[in-house]
Amino acid sequence: MPPSVASPTRRVARTLRTSLFAQVTCALVLGIVVGKLWPDTATALQPLGDGFTRLIKTVISPLVFCVVVVGIAKAGDLKAFGRIGVKALIWFEIASTAALVIGLVAANVVGPGRGMNVDPSSLDAAAVQETTGGGHLPTTTEFILNALPQSFIGSFAENELLQVLILACLVGAALLHLGHTKVPKVLPAIEQAQEVIFAVVGFIMRLAPLAVFGAMAHLVGNYGLGVMRTYAKLIVLCYVAAALFVVLLSVALKLVTGLSLWKFLRYIREEMLLALGTASTESVMPRVMQKLRRAGARDDAVGLVLPTGYSFNLDGASLYLSIGTLFIAQAVGVDLSLGQQITVVLVLMLTSKGMAGIPGSAFLALSATASSLGAIPAGAVALLLGVDRIMDSMRVVTNLLGNCVAVFAVSRWEGALDIDRAKRVLDGDASQSDASQPDDGEKDVSGGKGLGGGKDVGGETGRPDEARIETPVPGIPAQKPKDFEGLEERQELKEPAPEAG
Repeated sequence: MPPSVASPTRRVARTLRTSLFAQVTCALVLGIVVGKLWPDTATALQPLGDGFTRLIKTVISPLVFCVVVVGIAKAGDLKAFGRIGVKALIWFEIASTAALVIGLVAANVVGPGRGMNVDPSSLDAAAVQETTGGGHLPTTTEFILNALPQSFIGSFAENELLQVLILACLVGAALLHLGHTKVPKVLPAIEQAQEVIFAVVGFIMRLAPLAVFGAMAHLVGNYGLGVMRTYAKLIVLCYVAAALFVVLLSVALKLVTGLSLWKFLRYIREEMLLALGTASTESVMPRVMQKLRRAGARDDAVGLVLPTGYSFNLDGASLYLSIGTLFIAQAVGVDLSLGQQITVVLVLMLTSKGMAGIPGSAFLALSATASSLGAIPAGAVALLLGVDRIMDSMRVVTNLLGNCVAVFAVSRWEGALDIDRAKRVLDGDASQSDASQPDDGEKDVSGGKGLGGGKDVGGETGRPDEARIETPVPGIPAQKPKDFEGLEERQELKEPAPEAG
């Protein structure tokens, strides 16, 4: 009798039940439909997306701390960790500068704001103040000081990732200095906490479809689809420039590591769709960290490069800021010279580094750039209020891909990437991608340094296993360790047991 074939309805139901990608896709479409048909109701659904993001944020800081501490301790070399950090910053600066230049070139060629002839006095500058909450971007000194923790608990409570990274580096260095003999239980405890956090992330991710539905319904209901017609030229330009930058990322990834960005994009399609729906890369950071580790990137590289990239490698934001600056200049009839455009790049290279986590940071960066030029009215930034939220998808995708490529590239640069494993995972080898990380406790990964010296299997005295063989009790066979079974058999061959009388 031929095996029964599941009906299409059952297959669809099974896919929806088991595939997060399918669930998030359906939620995305439903959110757009609800936002279009019932905009007043849709705007009330924003708490679904905000609540999910808040839940994810609660685990980001402890997860980053655990991954970095374990990475440093098991690498056994703090200097190597420092090299990873320096190389990451070099990569970030090159990538973000390339994004700024691409944005400026694209805006000069297309001219999205030409012909608008907007009167700056007719714009509501107060709306920008309301969006930014009267905040300001930190100066270089403030940025450096804010990166230094002043409270161990406070850094976690306020989700200050740079402060958490510094604390993790200090703790990891302390563990290396003390070694496993003085603090034998600390590192295993941190590893166990890491596994608990990943389990919590798995629970929270089940709410992802609800978050995407609420966020998308609110977006469409609040802003409508008409804004896309008004700013069509600017929107298309930003997305095309982002696509060009992603192509360059793909080429860079192929040259440096030999990996395919398209295959990686397929590998993280669920996380990418979730980031698009919630307009937040933070909502997927824990899952992306886990997948990068599974794809062969070493823990210390993932733990340092990815979180640092959230503050220093905002490629999508850099694209948007450079295009946005020229757009508002063209819209109000200001023709920026080459020298002024170079100034734009230099200013944005600094201001874009302090944007992460600040409400209305894009408008603050644009206002700071306009003020530094002295030729663009600060109120002209209000021109982008209606379209800024539409740009979130472009920024999210570009930022996330840029940081993931940075992890692979820096890992390869430092020799912290298992290329063979990465290729197998990206090719869809289920045995590699679904399996958890190898148990690092089973091997000595540090070459005898710091915490990685391994345990003496015979206890504190360092004696081998035979020291623990118990004295046989009459009438009860002695239990031999596995390593001695072969020796016992060889002895029996030489000295046969006496026959029973």
